[in-house]
Amino acid sequence: MTDVLISASELADLLKLEPCVVIDTRNPDAYGAGHLPGAVNVHEIFTFLATSTPEGMSELKTKFADAFGAAGLSGKETAVIYEQSMNSGFGQSCRGYYLLTMLGYPKVKVLHGGFDAWSAAGLPVTKDVPAPAKASFAVVPEAGDILIDAKTMLAAVGKPGIAILDVRDVDEWIGDSSSPYGKDFCPRKGRIPGAVWLEWYRMMKPTAEGPRFKSKDEILAECATVGISPTTPVYLYCFKGARASNTFLALKNAGVKDVRMYFGSWNEWSRDPSLPIEQGLPIASGVTTKAA
Repeated sequence: MTDVLISASELADLLKLEPCVVIDTRNPDAYGAGHLPGAVNVHEIFTFLATSTPEGMSELKTKFADAFGAAGLSGKETAVIYEQSMNSGFGQSCRGYYLLTMLGYPKVKVLHGGFDAWSAAGLPVTKDVPAPAKASFAVVPEAGDILIDAKTMLAAVGKPGIAILDVRDVDEWIGDSSSPYGKDFCPRKGRIPGAVWLEWYRMMKPTAEGPRFKSKDEILAECATVGISPTTPVYLYCFKGARASNTFLALKNAGVKDVRMYFGSWNEWSRDPSLPIEQGLPIASGVTTKAA
């Protein structure tokens, strides 16, 4: 399969060869201070909180089909998405990749290393704000299968064969904090029962230029540590579908065939007291340790 990730130098070449729409997911201040030439600012890719009711999922699709159409995406152009660096925005450029994939957009790339990689390569940066021609953005309904709701996630709890993969930070996984926005942002702390855990940072490794995704084989090795193979169906979640998008990109790029995301994630699950959670330290029950 073709690589979703594109380096700064590869992107500089691609922009000369074919029509592209470049989307900057950073906040408007960062965008205003300097961005890739022609880049359109769509910060809602990161900020929008989705609920997995039928109305909420319909709103998510309509909202982003409109936003991407307004940015100039018609299906003919390659969509290129970037953030500041791969670990600065909780995977927000990957959230853009996930949203476009979920809507059925045919050609999507993520700038590997983000804006930092582009500027480090000495490539041009501008403060000019483009005025893209609005395009008609076509949604492919069946592409939406990668978006799952709370009901589908609940049905997967305790079901052998499906891996529920939690990719949140360690303090959230152990039930010490409810979110990246403060310990008590959500009413409940904990995990979806039966989930396995790979912190989203583990999809990347430090380099002299900043964090970069691991190789496909390294990603598959990380997955194997929690029993996930390329043929295991994986249901991802995090807090609001950003960090899980980083993992979604990594797993799909590495060849894991069936990866879906519960986009409402912990922000939604924790607010519904009828949904089960596991609390406390995730230590298997019945394990006793004896002093030597």
